[in-house]
Amino acid sequence: MKEFWNERYAVEEYVYGKTPNDFFRQFIDKEPPGSLFLASEGEGRNAVYAASRGWNVYAVDYSEVARKKAMLWAKENQVNIHYEVADILDWDADIRVDCIGLIYAHFHADTRKNIHEKLLKKLKPGGKVVLEAFSKEQLRFNSGGPKSPDLLYDSGILRNDFALMNFELLQEKVIDLEEGDFHRGNAGIVQMIAKKHES
Repeated sequence: MKEFWNERYAVEEYVYGKTPNDFFRQFIDKEPPGSLFLASEGEGRNAVYAASRGWNVYAVDYSEVARKKAMLWAKENQVNIHYEVADILDWDADIRVDCIGLIYAHFHADTRKNIHEKLLKKLKPGGKVVLEAFSKEQLRFNSGGPKSPDLLYDSGILRNDFALMNFELLQEKVIDLEEGDFHRGNAGIVQMIAKKHES
């Protein structure tokens, strides 16, 4: 899988574009800047945007090629991001953050809940998770994303994984996705904003 992503990113253009995910951008624009962790961050479009808005950004992806492009994009935008190449299953940095961003960060059903639980331990009390991912409805569309149902989400899955949090938003919808060459067209997605209890 790592080889797949390195190959996908090994082109000059940014395959998911340089602009941030729209749902993520709206969230970042409304929240006071703090510390942010982004899993499966890819070429850095969301990390660089958040850093440009004053956030202290930590990112992880297991593609060295993606990190190289993300750091180049950060330099061009004159911002700093902390970006580690690691498998999220093995990653365990000593950080505590105000927000976790999961933007098309799809984990297999066998490991997904454990990964989400591990990440939540890095979230400060009162911190938030912002998530947009392909829903199981995406199997009807050809606009990108995993083809296996085991890698797709729905509101029930997320309600279970994040059961100890307060949901500010949890919805499934069909949108017109336009994020580079690999996320384009009608798409079935799920969106979530959830807040960790203060204590």
